[in-house]
Amino acid sequence: MINEPSVDALVRKLGTEDAPVSRYELCVIVSKRTRQIISQMQATGTQELPGKQKEIVLACQEVMNGKVTSAKD
Repeated sequence: MINEPSVDALVRKLGTEDAPVSRYELCVIVSKRTRQIISQMQATGTQELPGKQKEIVLACQEVMNGKVTSAKD
């Protein structure tokens, strides 16, 4: 289970006051980034991330650090 960063913190980080992000949208964004990470790992032959970190945790941390953002169509 992912405790840090919290879901509420991730939702606040992705959204704005004018355009809040739903938990569903957060789930879609994080799952897409997780699949990208896994694909990159397979392409480079990497077996595991540093510190035996899970791919989804890395994706959540990237959202929290502002490396991943939400794009509206």
